[in-house]
Amino acid sequence: MIVIMAWRNIWRNKTRSIVIMLSIAIGLFSGIAILALYAGMMNSRVRTVIDVEVGHLQIHHPEFKKDYKPEYTIHDGLKMLKSLTSMPEVKLAVPRSIATGMLSTPGGSSGVQINGIIPAQEYLVSKLRDKIIAGNIFSPAKRNQIIIGKKLADKLKLNIGSKLVLTFTDSSDEIVSGAFRVSAIYQSNNAPLDEVNVYITMKEINSMLKIGDEFHEIVLILKQDDYMDTFQSRLSKRFINSKIETWREISPETNLLVKTTDQYSYIIMVIVMLALAFGIINTMLMAILERTKEIGMMLALGTNRIRIFFLVLLETFMLTFVGTPVGILSSWAIISYFNKKGLDLSGMGNEMMNSFGFDSMIYPEFPVDKILNVFLIVFLTALFSCLFPALKALSLQPVEALRR
Repeated sequence: MIVIMAWRNIWRNKTRSIVIMLSIAIGLFSGIAILALYAGMMNSRVRTVIDVEVGHLQIHHPEFKKDYKPEYTIHDGLKMLKSLTSMPEVKLAVPRSIATGMLSTPGGSSGVQINGIIPAQEYLVSKLRDKIIAGNIFSPAKRNQIIIGKKLADKLKLNIGSKLVLTFTDSSDEIVSGAFRVSAIYQSNNAPLDEVNVYITMKEINSMLKIGDEFHEIVLILKQDDYMDTFQSRLSKRFINSKIETWREISPETNLLVKTTDQYSYIIMVIVMLALAFGIINTMLMAILERTKEIGMMLALGTNRIRIFFLVLLETFMLTFVGTPVGILSSWAIISYFNKKGLDLSGMGNEMMNSFGFDSMIYPEFPVDKILNVFLIVFLTALFSCLFPALKALSLQPVEALRR
């Protein structure tokens, strides 16, 4: 009986009830859209870190990353590399020789990380070939070629064919330098990395570093993301003389961003629903004031105040939860569309997005795993919204209410 009464009461003023329901639907749509957008951005960023920047895992000498000293090569690197490539979990295992030094031109200089690569393998692990926007990839017939980032090229006013000098220390702590010519310019979704990373062949950098056929880094791409933690544990036990790190340890800022983004999106959603709660409170208060005489009659006839409280509670929940499926279904439909087509945010500034390591094309993902939390927020919103109107109804005295 009380449920039927509550349902009829919310339709006494259809326009007001529909406006509130639509407000709740729009608020839910906004909150879920934020969750979906952030999920798409974070997944895109994580995939970029894994597939383009650092891989699932990286292996180094335990002391190498402290000062990037050239003498700290991987112990038995070739043997380790051969062993890794034969493991069923490994999709790609690619070596790199690394040095930090100075890139100098007649117009200026800049500190860089010099990556010595095996071109055919590097193109697979970091998609370097796909990122090239000018010039050509390494040619086996040419020597002293270098590929630099667009951000660095703009900074030092370098073009295809420009000459530059790389200066760094070798494994004997002697300063060495070499002249190179720009063969290509690349651009990734991470402008800060483009400014500091340059690429030459491993053969040339190893010759300058005097490290023979050794190298400083092995990048691992696994066949499945789920393998990462257990595989790291296995490798750490097997190769005790090397340091094995996951992308979370190599790129802690990305890991922190992933962890905190969900919290921020929930905070925004709570703020949206809290604003809607005041609209619901206003609607319910108006309904209580319009029915003051009616509530007074119910109290005079002996209706329990708890039943009055539950009547207001049910009306509030009905107003809230009728709009909930509309908001969820509409958000699912629109998010599914943009998940396939992509949401182009280049209008916000492609360079701005790249400066934070994000692609300007985002593919939002409907947050299925967060729907229960969304329902919890809606439930708490309805509960909060009903308290003040319900207390107002309970405070009415039958005699005074009937006189109004």
